[in-house]
Amino acid sequence: MKKVAVITGGASGIGLAIAKRFIAGSIKVIIVGRDIARLKAACRTLGENSDFFSCDLADLHAIPAMVQTIIDRHGRIDILVNNAGINLKKPMLEVTDDEYQKIILTNQTSAFCISRAVAGIMKEQEEGCILNISSMASIYGLPNVIAYTASKAAVEGMTRSMAVELAPLGIRVNCIAPGFIRTNMSSVALDNDPGRKNRVLARTPMGRLGKPEEVAGAAYFLVSEEASFITGVVLPVDGGNSIGF
Repeated sequence: MKKVAVITGGASGIGLAIAKRFIAGSIKVIIVGRDIARLKAACRTLGENSDFFSCDLADLHAIPAMVQTIIDRHGRIDILVNNAGINLKKPMLEVTDDEYQKIILTNQTSAFCISRAVAGIMKEQEEGCILNISSMASIYGLPNVIAYTASKAAVEGMTRSMAVELAPLGIRVNCIAPGFIRTNMSSVALDNDPGRKNRVLARTPMGRLGKPEEVAGAAYFLVSEEASFITGVVLPVDGGNSIGF
């Protein structure tokens, strides 16, 4: 039976790369996002083993209904990748309560909400994998991204707690912490700031930015049978940046 994976934020960047790798590994992929046009374009790229659902994950009440619709259409969910996220670059003293809560809601609370709904399905199946995507920001004291940093640190803590609680139900939970990965967003930011780019590369032992496909390869491993005895880990995919000096 072909496995079914749900990937939030799967229409672009790292999420789309993970979707492509899963499909190459004969996994049916459902991508979730807000932009219907982008979702449709991604599915045309992904091919017939893909589907999409438009959902604003910040609307927590919409998530259980979306999960049930996916089950009604596809019969099961074997893999959930919590990849969707937003950022806010702003000095801490200028961040409003509403701005802070919006980042936490989208990046962490919604991931909990969809994980809870999908874990209920996986419990009945007696198996499943949940993969969270955090960030190197969770371990660094990066300036001007206080809400994003807090949300990703929470995702990593949630990963460990979920892993322990869900393991008896046959559900594995892991996390990937990407470093500086070359996506459209990061390319614009770094190419427009050569000084920062040079600092990033100097701090990274491998001396380059990562590729979305390299994160996707790690994701595929963690949800595969090759990782059947791995749960609760946070895997850096960062070219050594987190240990660089």
